[in-house]
Amino acid sequence: QVQLVESGGGLVQPGGSLRLSCAASGSTFRFSAMGWYRQAPGKQRELVASITYRGSTNYADSVTGRFTISRDNAKNTAYLQMNSLKPEDTAVYYCNLRFSISADFWGQGTQVTVSS
Repeated sequence: QVQLVESGGGLVQPGGSLRLSCAASGSTFRFSAMGWYRQAPGKQRELVASITYRGSTNYADSVTGRFTISRDNAKNTAYLQMNSLKPEDTAVYYCNLRFSISADFWGQGTQVTVSS
């Protein structure tokens, strides 16, 4: 069983930055794809960014050029650097680890609020 613990959320003004972290337990991290998703009130959960175990990245159009996903396999941790934040980025952000179709794990979520 894999446990994911997110941190780094909070309240930030428009144009500000935050860095989210996702620490994973177990030994499958380096072989797993990692993703950051978000869910705003009344909306469906959506993929924000993902990174394969080899380091290839993918971003939602709405965050391209502003957000950067990365991973540190030595620390079993994935990151989401968020710059130039907008009010529409306000959501609960969830970390996802996918080792296989049947081994798919989620963190508890961290709130990001962008407001002046």
